Amino acid sequence: MSDVTRILNAIERGEAKATDELLPLVYEELRLLAAQKLSHEPPGQTLQATALVHEAYIRLVGDEPQSWENRGHFFAAAAEAMRRILVERARSRNCMKCGGGIRRVDLNDALLAVEASPEGLIAMDEALTRLADGDAEAARLVELAYFGGLSLEQAAEVLGISCRTAYRHWAFARAWLYKVITVPE
Repeated sequence: MSDVTRILNAIERGEAKATDELLPLVYEELRLLAAQKLSHEPPGQTLQATALVHEAYIRLVGDEPQSWENRGHFFAAAAEAMRRILVERARSRNCMKCGGGIRRVDLNDALLAVEASPEGLIAMDEALTRLADGDAEAARLVELAYFGGLSLEQAAEVLGISCRTAYRHWAFARAWLYKVITVPE
């Protein structure tokens, strides 16, 4: 009987310290299994193999008593736990409450796309005028960076504000302008 099978039997009998002995014996194999599972995930996956192993292990040896026949049965259960974790994460990423149907857009690209047509340029001008009514400094920063071609650092210097404030204004102005230009009233 292998050490893993012996420990699995001890866990089944309810010996609490046996779960502490199990992880060091199976960790590397679980990590390889997790890396293999994650290699089939789409790019942009933020879950690391180590985190997947830990989550699966917690599910396997959690509060409820488990029963595994042998080492192979344990690893099959671990693979199933990892699959369920990955499916749950995929579902949560795609749910509508979390913005599942929304496509990510870089606001810098969105603002540059506006000037592609005369109508877009007019819409940008009108939106910038409206922004100036509410936040003149942010509107001036956009003028300097967008129309003047200055970097945010250069625009901050011209306006006499810190770079941090310029970045804050820029983030706000991009989001505000994008919303005003793309969402009809």
